[in-house]
Amino acid sequence: MEKFTSLKAIVAPMDRPNVDTDAIIPKQFLKSIKRSGFGPNLFDEWRYLDHGEPGKDNSGRPLNEEFILNQKRYNGAQILIARENFGCGSSREHAPWALLDYGFQVIIAPSFADIFYSNSFKNGILLIKLDADVIEQLFNDVAANEGYELAVDLENQTITKADGSVIKFDVDEFRKHRLLNGLDDIGLTMQHVDDIKAYEQRRSAEAPWLF
Repeated sequence: MEKFTSLKAIVAPMDRPNVDTDAIIPKQFLKSIKRSGFGPNLFDEWRYLDHGEPGKDNSGRPLNEEFILNQKRYNGAQILIARENFGCGSSREHAPWALLDYGFQVIIAPSFADIFYSNSFKNGILLIKLDADVIEQLFNDVAANEGYELAVDLENQTITKADGSVIKFDVDEFRKHRLLNGLDDIGLTMQHVDDIKAYEQRRSAEAPWLF
């Protein structure tokens, strides 16, 4: 997993509450467990005018020009602002995989579904919860300014707006540690590799019939 420390990037707005994981990455794309290649099918049913399938060439598919991510002003966006209960629905880990593969590294919303929240941190996406009125102002700022950017600093837990004002945010210390050090579940386990080897050697001596 890549480390996340800070990011300054264009912001894209997702002005819908209760965006579920089936909208983020539809069910037909769940056959793969590679963790990559899902970006072109992020929000597939909203993004395209036809039906998407795994392995289908997306380059010639008709785009829904009204969908926010198809607007040129949001090209290259790496920060997504959203409404309440983002990531509700099923527990599919493909949802954060698709968001990350598309390029989103930070998602800011008033609230997130619990399983999606956990899955996102485990896969390297920083989720930030802010009060609804602060989110509303960010939506207004993005709408009024093409190419609007935010600077996110995880170490100091700050978001710096284009006008220089700073928003503080809270984040669980353990999840913060994981992101700053690029530690997924396997990475966390490998931090204890010496202890694991010592245990295996001890058990091998104590109960050789198990080995």
